[in-house]
Amino acid sequence: MTTPSPETDLVKLYSARILALAADIGLTDRLDAPDATAKKRAPLCGSTVTVDLKLDGDTITAFGQDVKACALGQASAAVLAQSVIGSKVSDVREARDALKDMLKNEGPAPTGRFEELKVLLPARDYKNRHASILLAFEATLEAAETAKAQDTA
Repeated sequence: MTTPSPETDLVKLYSARILALAADIGLTDRLDAPDATAKKRAPLCGSTVTVDLKLDGDTITAFGQDVKACALGQASAAVLAQSVIGSKVSDVREARDALKDMLKNEGPAPTGRFEELKVLLPARDYKNRHASILLAFEATLEAAETAKAQDTA
């Protein structure tokens, strides 16, 4: 029996679907007049995601992102972009919480609008990548909270 090498493990991690998502991130044009903007950085790897959004109540009506992350972070941002318009902020929070639980606590993959995040299941064993995978969701939620706070001020 042969022991898999780290290179073999990385090939399994960077599946064709993850690479396809990373190559086709949507909503990458920044908004001209967003309700709020948030930039998040993963200190371990240096990945960054900047998000602009507009809200109508609790619903995300416009979204733009600038993603400078590894393929895993890019794939996560791509899944977010596929379904974020029309989502409630609470939907994004639930997806982020489920994604974090999937990665850190071996919880089930997210369901619903963001169920394609299940493609990132193999990243559980790569703790140094977790922050990058969560960045787009974290930035979106921070921007939404900023927008809500400005709306009530």
